Amino acid sequence: MTNRVLQGLGWTGVAVVFAALLIRFTLPDQQELWWWLAVAGLAMVAAHTLYQWRDILAFFSRRQAREGVMATSGVVLALGILVAANYILSRQNVRWDLTAAQQYSLSDQTRRVLEGLEAPISVLVFAREAEFPGYRDRLDEYSYVSSQVTVEYIDVDRSPVRARQYEVQAYGTIVFEYEGRVERTTSNSEQELTNALIKAVEGEERSVYFVQGHGERDPEGEDRDGYGAVSDALGRDNFRVETVVLAQTGAVPADATVLVVAGPSTDLLPTETDLLRDYLEGGGKLLLMLDPPDTDDDPLQPNLVALAGEWGIELGTDVVVDASGVGQLLGTDASVPVAATYPPHAITDDFNLLTAFPLTRSVRPVAGGASGRIGEVVVETGARSWAEADMSQLAAGEVTLDEDAGDVPGPVPIAAVVSQVIDEPEPAEEGRNAEADPDGADETAMDEGNGDDDEPRQARLAVFGDSDFASNSAVGIQGNRDLALNTLNWLAQQENLIAIRPREPEDRRITLTADQQARVYWLSLVLLPGFIAGAGVYTWWNRRG
Repeated sequence: MTNRVLQGLGWTGVAVVFAALLIRFTLPDQQELWWWLAVAGLAMVAAHTLYQWRDILAFFSRRQAREGVMATSGVVLALGILVAANYILSRQNVRWDLTAAQQYSLSDQTRRVLEGLEAPISVLVFAREAEFPGYRDRLDEYSYVSSQVTVEYIDVDRSPVRARQYEVQAYGTIVFEYEGRVERTTSNSEQELTNALIKAVEGEERSVYFVQGHGERDPEGEDRDGYGAVSDALGRDNFRVETVVLAQTGAVPADATVLVVAGPSTDLLPTETDLLRDYLEGGGKLLLMLDPPDTDDDPLQPNLVALAGEWGIELGTDVVVDASGVGQLLGTDASVPVAATYPPHAITDDFNLLTAFPLTRSVRPVAGGASGRIGEVVVETGARSWAEADMSQLAAGEVTLDEDAGDVPGPVPIAAVVSQVIDEPEPAEEGRNAEADPDGADETAMDEGNGDDDEPRQARLAVFGDSDFASNSAVGIQGNRDLALNTLNWLAQQENLIAIRPREPEDRRITLTADQQARVYWLSLVLLPGFIAGAGVYTWWNRRG
C-alpha cells in the first residue's frame, strides 16, 4: 500500500510541476501560485526519489544504465553550455562596425546625451508593420546604451487614434517624448534622431547671435567664406542662429546665449566694444575669431584685442607656419598649420581628430592672468611650427625660423579660453543698457545658457586666431566642425553636447571609364569562365589517358 502511494506521489509531483510551468507562462497575474505549486511538486518528486534509493542504485549499477547516463549527461551538458552562452551573449552585445564612417555605430555625442538622461524617454515609431525592422537596427542601439530609453513600434493603420494623439501626419514619423515635451522627426539617420533627442531633453532653444556690420562672416552664407554649414550644424544642437548689428540696437539681445564675432575686417566701435565688455562682466558668453593682420604695420581690431587682454588672453601680430608637412595630406601648404594633440580641456575631451587653420595668429594666455582671470590654451600646433613675425617673408613665400628676428618656435597656441564665476545677483530688466531702451523693454543681455539652475553663473570667453577654420571651405576638414561646435556648446555651458558628432555615410562608389568597364566585362564573363573550363578539360584529358 505504501509503495503504491509513494509511486503515485512521484507522478503527482511531476504533474504539479508541469501545471506550475503552464501557469507561469499563461497566467502572468498568478505568479505566487505557480511558485508554490512548483515547490510542492518538486518536494513530491524528491520524496519519491528518496524512498526508491535502493532501486535507483541497483539500476545504475548495470553497465547499460551507466552508458545511458553518460550519454544523457553529455547531451544535457551540451544543452546547458548552449543555453548559458546564449544567455551571456544576449546581455553582452558586441558588434564590430567596419564601415569607414562608422555608419552603424552611435557617435560620442549620442552616447553622451543618452548616458546623461536623468528621466525615462519614450521613442514612438509610427510606421507600417512591415517597415519596423528598418528602424530596429538603429533604435535598438539607443535603448542598449541607456536603460532610460524605451522604444515602441506602432502601426499607423491599426492605431489611428494614437497617431492622431501625437499629430502624426506621415508614415515613418518618430516621436521623442521626455518629461511632457514632444519632438518629431521623419528621418531614421542618427543625425536627425539625435537632433530630436537633444531638443526633447533640452527643451528650450538657445540663441547664437553673430555680430555684423564690420565685414564679419555671414552665418547664412553658402559661399567659401560663409558659415552656412556651421549654422546648419548648430540647428542640430538645438541652437537658433541670428544676427545683430550692435551699432543699431545699442544693446546685446536679451535672449543671446552666445555672441560671436567672426573674422571682422575692421574693428568694432568703442561703444560696441563697451557693450561686449558689459555683456561679459554680467555673465555673458563671447566667441572672438580674429584673423592675423595683413602686414606688420596693420594691427587689426585694437579694441577687440584690448578686450581680450582684459580677460587674460593675448593675440599676437604674427602668422603661424607649419613645416611638418602634415598639411600636405589635407591638400594644404605651410600656411595652414595643423593640430593633432590638444591640451586638457572640456572642449577637447576625448578629441582625437586633426584640425586645420588657414592663416592663423598666435593666441596666448597672459602670464599671471589679468584681474584674476587665468586663460587656458585649448588648441596648439605641432613642434615643427612657429609663429612668423615677419609678414613680408610669408608674402614672398620664403619662410624660415629665425628666433633672432622675433619668430617663436612651436608648439604655438592658437586658441584660448577663460571663464569667471559671476558672484553678483542677476541684473534687473532695467539694469545694464537700460538707457538704450526708452520704453523700458528688456534689452539686457541675459545669460540663458547656464545649464542647471544650481550651477554658478559664469562669464565665458573663447578666442581663436583664425576665423577660416569654421568657414564652408574648411569646416569639412577632419575635426574643424566638431571643434567649432564644441566651443559654442562649452560657452553655452552645455558640456553634455561636447563630443564627436554623427557623420554622414561616405559615398564610396567606384566610377569606371568605358575602357575599364569593357575590361571588367571580358574578365568576368569570358576570361575567368574560360580559364576554369580549360582547367576542367585539361584534367579530364589527363585522367582519360
